[in-house]
Amino acid sequence: MLISGHDLLDVAHKNDFAIPAFNVADYHMFNGLIEISEKKNSPVIIAIHPNEVNLLGFDVLRAIRERLHRSPVPATIHWDHGATSEQMIAAVQGGFTSVMLDASAEPFDENIAKTKAAVDIAHPVGVSVEGELGTIGKMETADGGIIYTDPADAKTFIERTGVDSLAVAIGTRHGIYPADIKPELKLDLLREIKETVGIPLVLHGGSNNPDDEIGEAARSGVNKINISSDVKVAFFTKMREVLQDQSAREPDGIMPPAVEAMQAVAAQKIDLFGATGKASLYTRPAAYKVDLFGAGQGETY
Repeated sequence: MLISGHDLLDVAHKNDFAIPAFNVADYHMFNGLIEISEKKNSPVIIAIHPNEVNLLGFDVLRAIRERLHRSPVPATIHWDHGATSEQMIAAVQGGFTSVMLDASAEPFDENIAKTKAAVDIAHPVGVSVEGELGTIGKMETADGGIIYTDPADAKTFIERTGVDSLAVAIGTRHGIYPADIKPELKLDLLREIKETVGIPLVLHGGSNNPDDEIGEAARSGVNKINISSDVKVAFFTKMREVLQDQSAREPDGIMPPAVEAMQAVAAQKIDLFGATGKASLYTRPAAYKVDLFGAGQGETY
């Protein structure tokens, strides 16, 4: 049930929940995340960053698309933090059903121009576009370097670009927070942005934020939450533990415990975001028959 990001997020937008966007750079991780999403009957976004695309290669997208077409839960393949029009073209040609053009570090008008170019590339072929306004914080600076999203600017940005969803800066930072930093979301700002723009909002960089804040964000206008560090930490921490046994060499003994540890984290996120069971809100397209050989011997899909 592979669909566009617009169609996936529209249901979450109308029903006040958030869909997890899990970053993957390994097919075992991908398959494990789809399995837990199916078990939780949750819609899911498979997000792949350009660096991860370089690692996986575009040929793997064929297998990912086939697996998602067979899945009973609605899913989107999302190009995460793309930077150029050339990447948008590559993503569309490679089989992504959603793309992000991140020009948030650029001046406002340039951000609009680059994001609008992505929309012009993606929309004609049914691929949705996510933009970003404001800057998500960084761990390297004491104040996080956060530039909070202005609601009025967000309205102008959406009107001039036509994006389907918007990543907003409300107090998160990318990565895992050091012990001396206390994360805090500006939920009142989030609600003001949502009321002003009326489209699905996206939260990046939410690792280590308190669960009550993230859960409230999912009920207050955020419809997509990116999850990268948390699932990767769980996956590779367990793998390192397994590999303490120097005799371990067979993948079927090494990978499953790592996948299970990752799935436990993913399941908790799905519950927290209010996405459990929400796949039932989506309507699967009616079955259709394809006449493969022109002799009435069709296949039903």
